Amino acid sequence: MDIALARTFLEIVAQGSFVAAAQRLHLTQTAVSARVKSLEEQLGTPLFRRHKAGTVLTAAGERFLPYASALLQVWERARHQVALPSGRDAVVVLGCEPSLWDPLLRDWLGWMKKEAPELAVRAEISSSGKLLEQIASGTLDIAIVYAPHHRPGLRVELLIEERLVLVTTDEAASPPEPHEYVYVDWGPEFGEQHRLLYPEWSRPSLSSDFGPLVREHLLSVGGAGYFRLGVVRSHLESGRLRRVPGAPEFPYPAYAVYSEGADEAVVARALRGLRHAAGVEAADAGSFNGIAGSHQ
Repeated sequence: MDIALARTFLEIVAQGSFVAAAQRLHLTQTAVSARVKSLEEQLGTPLFRRHKAGTVLTAAGERFLPYASALLQVWERARHQVALPSGRDAVVVLGCEPSLWDPLLRDWLGWMKKEAPELAVRAEISSSGKLLEQIASGTLDIAIVYAPHHRPGLRVELLIEERLVLVTTDEAASPPEPHEYVYVDWGPEFGEQHRLLYPEWSRPSLSSDFGPLVREHLLSVGGAGYFRLGVVRSHLESGRLRRVPGAPEFPYPAYAVYSEGADEAVVARALRGLRHAAGVEAADAGSFNGIAGSHQ
């Protein structure tokens, strides 16, 4: 079967309609419909029911779903393995959200170089939604994300239970004035709680969705903001930053997401390195719990 047919089928399932899938695949709706028709003819049964609200799977489509996912993942693994660098046994591809790479991904890369030299490594930085799509399609082995959404065929493991804490460059560690505060976008859940607790900081003069940039900005010109404890710990110890006493803390866990059909030997090796890196990072971040299974 043509891999493009399986890819198209999975995209329709993810998007919920032929039109949205065509846009994502940069195809015409006619081309998508033709691919589905070809796939249904090969399987000998309808896979979708179309109605005004969108597209849903038939019973046969539901049964075909895990096989389509497995087909695409096997193809992507084969494509990666064929192009292996000299001296490497396999390749592991890991993606991480921008807010979580430092120091977790950095420490993981160091561990992999020392403890798993037989593996080639590719690291990517992207949004949570795109990373989970890549896991489902087989183009990514592991994704490190803040708030994974449940998808069939994926497994989720809690890596760290990090905390977001309010820090300032003010020597007195006083609560910042609105003009001193910089808002870091740590996701919708943080945003909702933040608006309830700090309505006076709802319109900051500076905001960003990239924590490392804001952290360096504060260290350079001064100010205050919320950051992951593990990232600012060294600056707290050196006195360059101070925690604001009594300020609320926000939970900020990080999860490893991977496919149930992934290469177990490769993923297990990479996960071991992630747990090691997370243990170092989370030394002051509460309990360390690992859970494997479907995330609800």
